[in-house]
Amino acid sequence: MSDTVIRIEGLNKSYQTSAGLFPALKEVNLSIITGEFVAIMGPSGSGKSTFMNILGCLDKPSAGHYFLDGRSVAELGKDELALLRNRTIGFVFQGYNLLQRMSLLDNVALPLIYCGLQHGERQQRAQEMLAKVGLADKAASLPNQISGGQQQRVAIARALVNHPHLILADEPTGNLDSHTSEEIMTLFEEMNSEGITIVLVTHEDDIARHAKRQVRFFDGRIVSDQATQHQEAA
Repeated sequence: MSDTVIRIEGLNKSYQTSAGLFPALKEVNLSIITGEFVAIMGPSGSGKSTFMNILGCLDKPSAGHYFLDGRSVAELGKDELALLRNRTIGFVFQGYNLLQRMSLLDNVALPLIYCGLQHGERQQRAQEMLAKVGLADKAASLPNQISGGQQQRVAIARALVNHPHLILADEPTGNLDSHTSEEIMTLFEEMNSEGITIVLVTHEDDIARHAKRQVRFFDGRIVSDQATQHQEAA
């Protein structure tokens, strides 16, 4: 498919600070096709997290246009935006964001409550997603009873439970060791091979190499946008 899932045109974002207006993003233009796996890179303060917040409809640009699935996000009402975030986008964060007093199964099922699904169907779909990330036998456990890598797997299962076609991941391996990070990135590659579009923020080259395309930010601008160069085996 060659549908454009994300189209950004002339995007600017400024924040008011004690020192005056700070431009976090400057004239950003970017298109992402359905099924792509894109790494957003850049040093701290380059604008990549601000950009991801706008992609996730968690923040609004100061100027420019953002089209998601062909729809202008600026023209959507609050309820439409909430529905879009719940049905279209799956979020994965560095900090997992699991509810500590809820079982892993209930954590994964949480987004389905807002879809109006019955309890039984929510539980079934959550169990299927836990199985997908290799944690079917941990459904009744609490988050503090499993490792950080397993908690991130739960967060990925929760992101997938609504069958979104876009995953936004912000430093998803930032709290993990290198071996566990590779396991998590393999999961992302599997999701991408099933047709899910993935946009992932990272400052680590090793993580970015799992993506098919790398977009680098610096001082609020895109300074490079190229296909990932994979070294061929000798």
